[in-house]
Amino acid sequence: MKKILYICIVLLHAFVVCAQHRTQALYTNVRTLRVRYLSEVLEPKGMVERPYLVLPENGMIDGSEDENTLEISFDEMSHDVHQYSYRVIHCNRDWTESDISSYEYVDGFTTADIVDYEHSMNTQQAYTHYTFTFPNEDMQLKASGNYALQIYEDGDQGQMVAEVCFRVVEPLVGIDVNVRANTDIELNGRYQQLDIDVMTKALNLRDVGEMRVVVEQNGRQDNHVVLEKPTFVEPNRLRYVNQKTLIFEGGNEYRHFDIYSAYYAGYHVDRVQYAQGEYHALLDIDEVRGTKNKNASREGLPYLTERDANGQWMVNCEKTDYVDTEAEYMWVHFVLPVEQYVMDGHVFVGGDLFGNQYKAENRMEYDAEQKCYYLYAYLKQGGYDYMYYVATPANGATALPLEGSHWQTENEYAIWVYHRPFGARYDRLVGSKVL
Repeated sequence: MKKILYICIVLLHAFVVCAQHRTQALYTNVRTLRVRYLSEVLEPKGMVERPYLVLPENGMIDGSEDENTLEISFDEMSHDVHQYSYRVIHCNRDWTESDISSYEYVDGFTTADIVDYEHSMNTQQAYTHYTFTFPNEDMQLKASGNYALQIYEDGDQGQMVAEVCFRVVEPLVGIDVNVRANTDIELNGRYQQLDIDVMTKALNLRDVGEMRVVVEQNGRQDNHVVLEKPTFVEPNRLRYVNQKTLIFEGGNEYRHFDIYSAYYAGYHVDRVQYAQGEYHALLDIDEVRGTKNKNASREGLPYLTERDANGQWMVNCEKTDYVDTEAEYMWVHFVLPVEQYVMDGHVFVGGDLFGNQYKAENRMEYDAEQKCYYLYAYLKQGGYDYMYYVATPANGATALPLEGSHWQTENEYAIWVYHRPFGARYDRLVGSKVL
């Protein structure tokens, strides 16, 4: 009986996880899934914030403004031409599908084909680069909230190869945020605490129970926080202060490597090798920056200020203006010496390069003879941020054991405010703040 109950719980958990949409490639031959502002594609300025769209006063996003339009691209690892299409679905704040019909949030067609593609040129790995912009003249958006854009093959929505999640904001509330090291559990130690004020004057708020505030750190979903009740309710202002749920590990600055060259060792790259028709980038040997002593007031190595991109990455390649189709793919070798196997969970390489998820493709293996964790990842040339996490299904992911945690770490925090009045059928996204 207990065994049957356990199986039911596992299946229920798997169903819930599958029901939540995530930005991810779902087919092994699809790689380098990117979502950028079209304005950034036309005039690159380096690393940019994780994009979201803003609903204008006329209530329609039609793709006419480059800074409010997304470019979505990916590589299929062959020169075969595939027939890809996409559709967009509206989601609740928890990334489950909402109950509203497509005509309530889409103006135009409900599906469209991806017709722009280019084959790779002068690369050892053959691939085809697909790209499209959204919204566009065929499909416009007219409701705020969370969205999942699903890419599928041969007109069969059951053959989904990738999914892109993004948000549409209608800016009706103001948001003030303070990040402090003086937390409710320690002073100037390993953690950071947020205090948030939401100004609701422009919103017809009848009950504070209609509001939900979602807080994310560095684009991660595994440690995000959902605030249901404010600490104080004031006229036209909700205050979320001294809430322990708003205490985050400060973590550490992200590690970084650059494989822009197939011939020279870039930043944090020991050497680049070519063997049997493939390139291999062997990174410099990393070191543990944390300590396993959970009771220590400081974690491992001292904090060092270092400029990072808060887990993001970009494609980059030397001697070409066409990085999308002329950049190589390389096997990147991660090595982290650790004296003993970590018993508290599995070790993962984390960051946007793996969608901030913890799956088989970024789980590290332990070599008992060499006393190190290692991972080989197939990545397109460019610059990448990454971090080592210890993760378990029950307790989530933590950087403390391998990376340490510091109150000085410069993290990106995103605050999303949702409003769902009594009787409404979906969550409106009425405010955002990224700092």
